[in-house]
Amino acid sequence: MTNFKQKIAEQISKAIDLDKEELETYIEIPKDVKNGDYAFPCFRLAKELKKAPQQIANEIKERIEIDSTILEKVEVLGGYLNFYINKQLLTKEVLMEMANKHEYGKSKIGEDKTILVEYSSPNIAKPFHIGHLRNTVIGAALYNIYQYLGYNTIGINHLGDYGTQFGKLIEGYKRWGNEYNLEENPIEELMKIYVRINKLCEKDKTVLEACRENFKLLEQKDSYCVELWEKFKELSLKEFQKIYDMLGIRFDAVIGESFYIDKMEKIYELLENAHVLKESEGAQIVDLEDKGLGVCMIRKSNGSSIYATRDLAAIRYRAQTYDFDKCLYVVAYEQALYFKQLFEVAQYLDIPGKCKQGLRHVQYGMVRLSTGRMSTREGNVIKVEELLTEAIRRVEDIIKEKNPEMKNLKDEAKKIGIGAVIFHNLANTIIKDQVFDWDNVLNFQGETGPYIQYTYVRTKSVLEKAGYLPKAEEINIEKLSDEYSQDIIKLIYSFEDTLIQVTDKDEPSILARYLIDLAKAFSSFYNENKIITEDKELQDARIYLTCSVGKVLKIGTNLLGIEMPDKM
Repeated sequence: MTNFKQKIAEQISKAIDLDKEELETYIEIPKDVKNGDYAFPCFRLAKELKKAPQQIANEIKERIEIDSTILEKVEVLGGYLNFYINKQLLTKEVLMEMANKHEYGKSKIGEDKTILVEYSSPNIAKPFHIGHLRNTVIGAALYNIYQYLGYNTIGINHLGDYGTQFGKLIEGYKRWGNEYNLEENPIEELMKIYVRINKLCEKDKTVLEACRENFKLLEQKDSYCVELWEKFKELSLKEFQKIYDMLGIRFDAVIGESFYIDKMEKIYELLENAHVLKESEGAQIVDLEDKGLGVCMIRKSNGSSIYATRDLAAIRYRAQTYDFDKCLYVVAYEQALYFKQLFEVAQYLDIPGKCKQGLRHVQYGMVRLSTGRMSTREGNVIKVEELLTEAIRRVEDIIKEKNPEMKNLKDEAKKIGIGAVIFHNLANTIIKDQVFDWDNVLNFQGETGPYIQYTYVRTKSVLEKAGYLPKAEEINIEKLSDEYSQDIIKLIYSFEDTLIQVTDKDEPSILARYLIDLAKAFSSFYNENKIITEDKELQDARIYLTCSVGKVLKIGTNLLGIEMPDKM
């Protein structure tokens, strides 16, 4: 399709002799459609050209060549230059692209570039709670979208399978293992042990020391400690997989922290050779005070490793294995300082410069209960499996009440219930905190996942009623010149650009909001326009547009990890 931004930038570049690629980045889409399809703000040029923005806008308008096959008109409004795209050209291009491209919006802009996405990454022997859910669905959405744009995308589940907490679990199991049935409900029972041993550690510091000693023995490959650790890990992974299956989540690599244990000595060596490894109170650190980042501990005073060292080993391994362009860490914003430290220390590793520069922390807000913060130590968490099961059950009850004869009720309820939960986690800017509330999660009214699914089902219903799909090349595009049709056409045209914006900002809510806007635009179109009508040309045009909306809604929701139901 024609890149209208590019065409506009070329014309502006000729008028004021500035780089067209830079000018293209200035162009934006006005919030009010009355102000055109694209707007060029002249404020940034005021200082460079030493003129008022409105004067610059008027001068550009006078100099540019308006090609009527592309632009209907150009207007000045304040310091903005507003461009109105030729409706017939835009409509024709969208319909033909929709007809010729099965995977609409898919591109190869990421060709020859490798993106790693580390997401989910739960801790072994701890419940998979709603905080992990948010991490998982954000990462999965980014993974899907990068892949759709042609990037070589690798999804990594970096399991928390190492650390002092295992020393605590081992100690708890030594003391009370015969009191708990790990085979029947492993995560639940391990969590009870973990909560119990933590409380004992708070009361008795000698117990905490015993836990630390257990971890040291684990690092030294003590057979008893390793056997228990392997058991905890195996039981946990089976439980996690149930949740991943429910969500439809897959990974290209499932690698725990423990994988990097034999790779840490090289990290110590590299930091030592770089003369940045220092001793502090018996521990080894990298001092980042001059950069305002405090100190990053590399090895504890008792000689045990720390997760920072394992993460550095992981960075080096990934750079050597994948030669990545970007490595995304989908982790809560509470870890912002840690990742700044980690990426700063990673500059001393022997890895390519592009890998060092490609490290990214994708921050998301915390999930809290209305009663306060969750804590596995305290045992007050909402488990994802229970949440998803409850969401499905509630949807089943709604369907039984409104459409008791629906076929495949359980399958459709699963798609709607799980879709509602996923969309709830992606609908708003991910950096914002969320307060978990059942009523909000499962509210099927307003700007929700079920609303988008309902709109999609409505498009299917229209097509079933029509009983045919006209050919794109036979559509009379003049029949789609009304404002409701044009609102949809413009949104469909911007689908690929929306996906690119997601990857530019690593912000899946951009796609979620887009899908809401498209669903709303179709609702307005549906309410204001009769689709099945006596005017055959008009009917053909509206049927094809309806089909196009359904196609984009399905592709978009699938990229977010949401399945579309056939009926609602």
